[in-house]
Amino acid sequence: MNKSFLTNLIAVAVFAAGYYFEQPIALYGGLFALSGSLTNQLAVHMLFEKVPGLYGSGVIQARFEAFKLGIKSLMMDQFFTKENIDRFLNKEVSGGATMSLEPVIEHIDFNPAFDGLIDVINNSPFGGMLVMMGGAEALAPLRQPFVDKMKTTVVELTQQEDFRDALKNQIEQPEMMGDITANIESVIEQRLDELTPDMVKEIVQKMIREHLGWLVVWGGVFGGVIGVISALISA
Repeated sequence: MNKSFLTNLIAVAVFAAGYYFEQPIALYGGLFALSGSLTNQLAVHMLFEKVPGLYGSGVIQARFEAFKLGIKSLMMDQFFTKENIDRFLNKEVSGGATMSLEPVIEHIDFNPAFDGLIDVINNSPFGGMLVMMGGAEALAPLRQPFVDKMKTTVVELTQQEDFRDALKNQIEQPEMMGDITANIESVIEQRLDELTPDMVKEIVQKMIREHLGWLVVWGGVFGGVIGVISALISA
């Protein structure tokens, strides 16, 4: 049993009791409480759903473009600012072992480098000697050791202080920072473009609808208080 239904049920019960027992305070209190809770419940419903004839209803769906623009502005103006990106990259690049390119290097295919080495040998004065030794196939067993050694060498290179300094200086270039910001903005826009009015409504509902039930509760409470005061004044 949700808060809204329980509030309305209590208000109806108080109103019915006041009417049956001819008690003005209970009658007015229950009536005003029911009026307040139903009004706020309708307002909550109108926030998410379009109600025919009621201007301004369905505002979440009607304003979903502004909602998306607000999300983009929040992300770009508060989180992915140039200063925040610069601070993050500086921390990563200057953080020693914190930033490791090894996972990236592990996925690089170094076989073309070995093939290039074979081509260089074939086109050099040693090409004839290689043919006498069995051609490029004779070097095939060296392919995997070469690839493994290349990966190890490149990883060690990226861990050197000179490399990190050069990478840091390059990242700090205005053009690079602009490209990073533009790419982040493009990703955010692409994801937001996938949102529909219904999806926006569901997102907002998940965030706040449960808490909006308290508007109904307090609408009933304040309505009831006003009803009791009205009954006392009229008495």
